[in-house]
Amino acid sequence: MSPRVSALVRCLSLCVACVAGSAAALELPLPPPGEDIVGEIKVIKARYEDTFADIGTANDLGYLEMVAANPGVDAWLPGAGTDIVLPTRYILPSGPREGIVINLAEYRLYYFPKGQNVVYTYPLGIGREGWSSPVTEARITAKTPNPGWYPPQSIREEHAADGDPLPSYVPPGPDNPLGPYKMSLSVPGYLIHGSNKKFGIGMRVSHGCFRMLNNNVLELADKVPVGTPVRIVNEPYKFGVSGGKVYLEAHTPLGEEDAPAVDHHTEVVNALIKRSDLSADTLDWDVVREVVAAHDGLPVEIASPRDAVIQAQSPTL
Repeated sequence: MSPRVSALVRCLSLCVACVAGSAAALELPLPPPGEDIVGEIKVIKARYEDTFADIGTANDLGYLEMVAANPGVDAWLPGAGTDIVLPTRYILPSGPREGIVINLAEYRLYYFPKGQNVVYTYPLGIGREGWSSPVTEARITAKTPNPGWYPPQSIREEHAADGDPLPSYVPPGPDNPLGPYKMSLSVPGYLIHGSNKKFGIGMRVSHGCFRMLNNNVLELADKVPVGTPVRIVNEPYKFGVSGGKVYLEAHTPLGEEDAPAVDHHTEVVNALIKRSDLSADTLDWDVVREVVAAHDGLPVEIASPRDAVIQAQSPTL
């Protein structure tokens, strides 16, 4: 565990317990108007047989976010009694809190049910390099239990080239990669669906679709009506306000082989510029640089209470 995370564990009032069974989905009350943070970070004691994949599945967390929050811990054999940070505190994505919002950079979906003061959040598998998930606005157009799968020609050709030919149709069942449920999007060719694999949630593994744990996709499908808006964003750096303090949450930006490199600090400044309610002059930029270097997905205070005054002005940089 890194010194910064160790300090976090010491300073916060955290839940320390053993992993036991599957947790309920993350249903979190929305913060008061003008605030952005939900949930709380927790710490568990690993058992001998635990892996990050097991712990993530039991706590609605993806594999890479578990790795990022626990630097230096062996993901496949953490060891009995090892403190494991559960990164279950989130700065909500920017923009309207309605419908489904997917943030690609954190491999996570947020659902804001209409007329309810809560948010549900779930880990996702997203498109891998060469098959990136789109940044766009869409809506749910259909919901299908026990779906069959007609592999697109491009995917069949890819599998054939790898010596793993696919049939033209895969019927519902344990071998179907769509799992027990699919939700179609208004963007052709893209779905939110379950999986027939135990590994890959919270990673870049799909051909662009959004892959969920089966219990999560069944729960979400039960809650989400057809017509629900779906907003897909890519926000590796999220600023948030809670209790008069300013926080920054940093995730490793998604990279593409053919995309030009962008300086991380430039991306942070660009994210800050979008927050016209925050002043750059109040922030501790030494801490900001530490948060950006860590990319651990944990909201970290970047302005002291007396300095974190929200100013109705654009930041001066």
